[in-house]
This record gives sequence, structure tokens and C-alpha cells, in this order.
Amino acid sequence: MLLKTPRRITVKPVTSAHAIDTMQGKLSARDSAAISPNGSVVHGRYGDLGPEIAQSIPLEYLALLYPAAQGAAALRVLTEKNGDKQGTLLVYGASQPNAMASVQLASTAGNAVVAVVGGEHSGDEGMMAAIKGLASEPGTAVSQEYAIVKKNFADLVKATCEGDDASLSQGYDPDLFLQEFKENSMAYADKYPSTLPAAVDKSHLDFQYGDREREHFQGNMEAYLSQFPAGSQPFDPAKLDAYFDKDQYATFKAKFNKQTSAVVTGDQVGSFVPTDIVHAMLQTPEKELDPGLKQQQEDDDVPFVPYEFSVLEQKFGKGVESKKGGPLMGAIIAVTPTLAEAATVISRATTLRSKAEALQFLTTAEQTAFAAATSVANLAKEHGVPVYTVGGQLPGFETVEPTDDDVQEALAGMELDENGVSRINYFVQVYRAGDFPMYADYAVHRASEELAGPRQFVVTK
Repeated sequence: MLLKTPRRITVKPVTSAHAIDTMQGKLSARDSAAISPNGSVVHGRYGDLGPEIAQSIPLEYLALLYPAAQGAAALRVLTEKNGDKQGTLLVYGASQPNAMASVQLASTAGNAVVAVVGGEHSGDEGMMAAIKGLASEPGTAVSQEYAIVKKNFADLVKATCEGDDASLSQGYDPDLFLQEFKENSMAYADKYPSTLPAAVDKSHLDFQYGDREREHFQGNMEAYLSQFPAGSQPFDPAKLDAYFDKDQYATFKAKFNKQTSAVVTGDQVGSFVPTDIVHAMLQTPEKELDPGLKQQQEDDDVPFVPYEFSVLEQKFGKGVESKKGGPLMGAIIAVTPTLAEAATVISRATTLRSKAEALQFLTTAEQTAFAAATSVANLAKEHGVPVYTVGGQLPGFETVEPTDDDVQEALAGMELDENGVSRINYFVQVYRAGDFPMYADYAVHRASEELAGPRQFVVTK
């Protein structure tokens, strides 16, 4: 038998990368990057980018240079409108390459971003998590279905701008907190009285086993109960109301704060039974905080335990304040094909009735995209901030086109630093048509699907 020599497949070096023009149904000649014979990178839209670009930016990313520059341009315009101040930015279509660039550039510049992922990718949990990760805290990402619920979306944007603890300005009721604490203390004493050998449910003390286990039950039970605190002495409600006031409650919380810190740091904590502490304070009321506890509350160098809340001062502990994105800067809307189709149909209507009829004939995807983008735009208008579109035009809004400086900013954002990190990252699905020419047709087919993604499709040759 003659053995056939296996055929070797020689992988050709990649010399060009092409984005896909979904409108034309073919590889894009303008949104492409190729390495010339002299080693320079030539972009189909921007010409010769120089030889050093190929060393620091993948060709696959360079095929997306135009949408990245669009994202940089939109952010630049909004930043200039706000006097170069940082703030909070709304972005619709955040999984599109132009809007994704805006999200990342805005976040790395210190802005907060509320990113709305369009219906093309909002059903993909991985993409949703990825976009949320690109929006630095306090920024976040939500699906376009969430943005349609205007009240929830407005509350989310407000919390991002002002911080989650903004409601503290409304004040809390220390008397209510104190009353609940007293009720909980008395309920604990009733549930686990001192007549029990430990603070466990009575059902745990019943013998429910065979006779041969009876002789070992008591010894095992003593070892088991030793890990629990003792039960509580009963409280006199009148005495509790008379002597345990808000100042005493604040002192108790400070003691608990110190105990919690010791548990976190692994220090010796000793015995700390809350009801015992309250009983002791009723016997000897403490009018002032212990000096160490007082310093812990007042000294800027000694933060509260994370998420500690001061009842009397109406504030959270130092070092854990919620981040605030700052005032709303404006909104960027990436014009997806679905959104563009919906907006075009509705713009032709001249009366309210005809618009309502036009909406009825849109597909569900088009209706949802239009409603979500409208929600983003209306919220921006309510705050008196501008709205810009990228990747297409929408009636009534200005479209931003990149300048040469925006292109350079996009290149700088894509450039990998010495640690392999860049400010603009994409999720790219690469089809190597240089080795398998049929991949180009397949990539065009995939990119043209109704719910394409959740990646950008790039073909290499």
C-alpha cells in the first residue's frame, strides 16, 4: 500500500483587512487597511498612515478606523460644548463600533457613561456584560428595552449623575431606626431567652433519635451549643424607652463598628453579644463616645467600616461614598440600519395620526429601536444638552463627521501600550479569506443577518 503524503496548507501572511459594507453587501474598499510593499499601512479612506502604525495597531482594528474616528468626533464636540468639563454622557447603540469608541474614550477621560445597547446585541448577555465593563464606574450599560421605560431610565441617569446616596438629602428618620432597633432587641430576647442553654431554636434541643444515641446526646449537644452565644435577659420596655435614646444608639453602632473592623482585620474580638451590650448600657448609660470610637468617626484618616451609616449625621462612612458622574453633557446616537429605517418612515408622516399609523406598520425591532433612541434623545433635551448622531442621519439631529484630529485621536486610542493595553478595544470576528476565499462571502452573509454579532466582522487577505 502506498501512503499518501499529507497535503500541507501554507498559511499566507495577512497583508490587508476589510470591514463589511452591509448596505452594499460586499467588502468595503474604503474601510480597509493594507500593508504596502515598503511596509507602510495604507487606509482606503485616509491614505498612507505610515510604517510605524502596523507595529502598534492590529490591521483588524484599522479596518474600523472610520467609525472609531466618528466616536472620537462626537465626544470632542460634546466636550467642547461643556467647556472641557467632565460629566455624564448618554450613548445609544453602544455595541456599534462608533458608539463603542465613544463609550471607551469618554470613560478613560474621566466621564461617566450610561450606555444603551441596541436590539442587535441587547439579548446577548456576554456583550451586555462587556459593554458594562467598558463604562467605568459610576457608568453602566442597559438594554434598549430598559431605556424604553422612561421613569426607570431617568432615575438611573440621575443616580449616575448625582450618586446613589443623593437621596440622603431627603433625610432619614433616626427615631424610626431607633424604634426598629428596640423592637428587634425585644424580639430577640423573646426568641432566645436566658432560660435556654444557648441562642438556638427550641426545636434543636429536643431528642429525636434512637435510644442507643441517648447516652451521647447530652455530651454532643454541649459541644454543639458552645459555638452559640447565650440567650438574652428580657427587656423592660419602659426602661428601654427611657434610657436608650438616639445618642445611646449611635454609641452602640460605634461599638458594633469597632467589632466589625476587628473581625475584618482578624484581630482579637472577644465576646460581643448585642443584647448584652444594650443591657449594660441601660445599667450605665454612656453619654459620650469612647475616645477611640470618637476618633474613628471624626478622623479623616480613619474611615468607617464600609457601608456604615451614621444615624445622627445622616451620612455614609468615609471612603465609600458613591461616585458621581457629574452633570449630563449630552447624548450620542449611533444610527443603526433598524433605527434609520424606523426614523425615515415616521419622518414622512405629517400628522399625529399618520405617525401613529406609521408606527403600527414598523417591525417590533424597528419600534423598539425608535422608542429607545427617542427616550435617550428626550432625556437629553429635558436637561437642555445637545444630541448628536454618528454613522448616519436622523431628522432633527446634527450628524458629526470626524476631522483629521479625530482620526489621530482614534489611532492614539487604538494604539497598544507597552502592556498591550489600548483605550479603544473591539470584539472582532476575523474571516481569513486569504487562505479560504469563500470566507469572504460567508462573512458578508453573517454581517447582513438581522441579528448579526455580537462582534464586528472583518475579513483578512
